[in-house]
Amino acid sequence: MSSNIKSAPENKISKKYNNHSLQFNRWFLKPIGAWPQKNSSKSLWKIFVLFQIIICSSIIASIMVPCLLYVLFEKVNIKQKLNAVGPLLHRIMGSINYWVLLQRSDDIHKLIQHMEADWNLVQRIDGRELMLQHAKFGRSVAMICGIIMQGGTFLFSLARALKTTTIIVGNETFTTYPMTCPVYSNIIDTRFSPVNEIALIVQFLSTFIVSSSTVGACSLAAVFAIHACGQLNVLSIWLHELVLNQEKNHISTQRKLAAIVEHHLRILSFISRLESIMHKVSLAELMGCTISMCLLGYYTIMAWETLDTAKLTSYFIVYLSMGFNIFIFCYIGEIITEQCKHVGEVAYMTDWYNLHHKTARDLILVIVRSSNVIKITAGKLFNLSIATFGDVIKTSMVYLNLLRTMTM
Repeated sequence: MSSNIKSAPENKISKKYNNHSLQFNRWFLKPIGAWPQKNSSKSLWKIFVLFQIIICSSIIASIMVPCLLYVLFEKVNIKQKLNAVGPLLHRIMGSINYWVLLQRSDDIHKLIQHMEADWNLVQRIDGRELMLQHAKFGRSVAMICGIIMQGGTFLFSLARALKTTTIIVGNETFTTYPMTCPVYSNIIDTRFSPVNEIALIVQFLSTFIVSSSTVGACSLAAVFAIHACGQLNVLSIWLHELVLNQEKNHISTQRKLAAIVEHHLRILSFISRLESIMHKVSLAELMGCTISMCLLGYYTIMAWETLDTAKLTSYFIVYLSMGFNIFIFCYIGEIITEQCKHVGEVAYMTDWYNLHHKTARDLILVIVRSSNVIKITAGKLFNLSIATFGDVIKTSMVYLNLLRTMTM
């Protein structure tokens, strides 16, 4: 009975820590209905979330489809079409992220539960402190993702709609706001009030939704990956202490090693599930950011000719946000690979010769499993690493030079 009384506060503390580490992720995803709701049994709440998803999807489609038709069928020059491709691509990438988050909601919820169970499993103070450090780092990354990505896209949209343009129809002169994402004129004429203002508001809402889905996917991947790295660091501490605190009865030491092996496999299953969820998002971001960074470079060159300070600033900020976005995915791929290898190195470098020969032999299980690293990939085609980030930057510059040659 006493153990049950003791475990109840521990579960509450673990849930508190877990909720704290995922706080910003909830803020990004709840407004668009993409936060997993498996614990909610209220049918009214489920209907509300479904209504959120329908509204958000409709807003995205109402902007993305007319913009796609504009790029394909509007009779304008190539430079005007290229100006529409950037906002269109941003919405396509955000739609893919939104779809993945909704489709894999159950798996994301299982990862959240897995994290909460990890807080229950690690009871020692030093292990908890290490997990808290990683949780704070994950929160910081999520917060920076939100500020940079949401801020960048908002400034980009604001800069496009900031200056009014004057149009003359017959003998009348009208002032209108340019659309952040051009619309096919055969569907709706956005030049005149109040359609102009309504369309602009809907476009800002669509920008918020797709940016939130991108920020949510990126920040979730970062928090999950950093949590996995924290668990691998805890495992390294346990391996180091296995030899230092070995007991005279080697059976007790073997039990500790069995617990280490079991926890190691648990962490690897967590990383494997993370990879299965995020590989589609990573591919969309890798391909989309490469093209977007190329287009932003092109927009910057165009704005430089007219010395449009507002546009130059917004393009620069969005370029940084795109670069930061893809850097986060590449960074988490790099640190997970390194930490998985590090566990094997720690097991190999311990004073295993001081262990009982049976325990030392079983230690090979950890070394062998660590040599087969689970890598975070983009669509199971490209391994995400810092080298991949460099390749994205170089490829976007190559595309930019090609685009300049074709249009200038």
